[in-house]
Amino acid sequence: MNEYISIDGRKIGPNFPPYIIAELSANHNGDINRAFKIMEEAKKAGADAIKLQSYTHDTITMDCDSEDFQIHGGLWDGQSLYQLYKGAHMPWEWHKPLFEKAKALGITIFSSPFDFSAVELLEELNAPAYKIASFEVIDLPLIKRVAQTGKPMIISTGMATEEEILAAVKTAKENGCEELVVLQCVSGYPAPAEQYNLRTIPDIATRFNVLSGLSDHTIDNATAVASVALGACLIEKHVTLDRNGGGADDSFSLEPKELKQLCDDTKTAWLSLGQVNYERTEAEKGNVKFRRSLYVVKDIAEGELISNDNVKSIRPGFGMAPKYLEEVIGKKVVRNLHKGTPLMPELFI
Repeated sequence: MNEYISIDGRKIGPNFPPYIIAELSANHNGDINRAFKIMEEAKKAGADAIKLQSYTHDTITMDCDSEDFQIHGGLWDGQSLYQLYKGAHMPWEWHKPLFEKAKALGITIFSSPFDFSAVELLEELNAPAYKIASFEVIDLPLIKRVAQTGKPMIISTGMATEEEILAAVKTAKENGCEELVVLQCVSGYPAPAEQYNLRTIPDIATRFNVLSGLSDHTIDNATAVASVALGACLIEKHVTLDRNGGGADDSFSLEPKELKQLCDDTKTAWLSLGQVNYERTEAEKGNVKFRRSLYVVKDIAEGELISNDNVKSIRPGFGMAPKYLEEVIGKKVVRNLHKGTPLMPELFI
């Protein structure tokens, strides 16, 4: 397994801050200026990348009245697949201006292709990486085509079995993908946090010999922050300007202030992991003096014996450690000791 991969010059792996992808998805709501604004807010919030979804209603499904193509229940109840994707898709002609906007903002941009034509479009735009969406993890020909670009690949695993993930990873690696991150994902919109099984994240890394991360469809940031402690080196979240905007994905997306909180909190979580350490940290060193130690609490005359009445374990910590209390009881002091004197070995015999 690689220690890290690089996308657009940014190293991604356990030894680097989590890579945050702001998923624009369908939250443009048919307005390219809204897409531009989401990109601006993602950059401002500190996200590393903005991600698109590259398909059209004609490349992802077909216009058919058959029951197979109707949606019942959930966010998109009552629509056909064709109607859903017609309203949600990112027009082909938007891609170039969106890529140009990302360059102007200084934020990385790439996409999830859903068929070969999308890969060709993204190759023309020199996309620096590719994301395979959960629903496409079984599309091995698509994974093969993307792998053949030689660019880093991210694969989401929502709904996928262990065997399907293995097949996807094997296909990617055998066709030229040398930089791969596999994301734990629940394909629910929104997804309940209790179904996320975050302990799968380190298992993905060891079982499939890849870097691992999280595609998070929960409605807050707790799951994403927790994932960092389990080794997630990349986190993807849907973002919008307004969760009540009425778009296909708005309701389970983060608003700008929440995206900023995600970027801040996941970095803090990563920094807090540190390394195995039993030494005093810099923050602790100044407080050692406030621990307990042995002090004279009543005046003791020269030759008098130390007792539980005249020596006690109290704060601060300039005397002998409390563990020596039983040993010093009954010892004879070698000079007059005043109340408030830290007890030290040279003061008794």
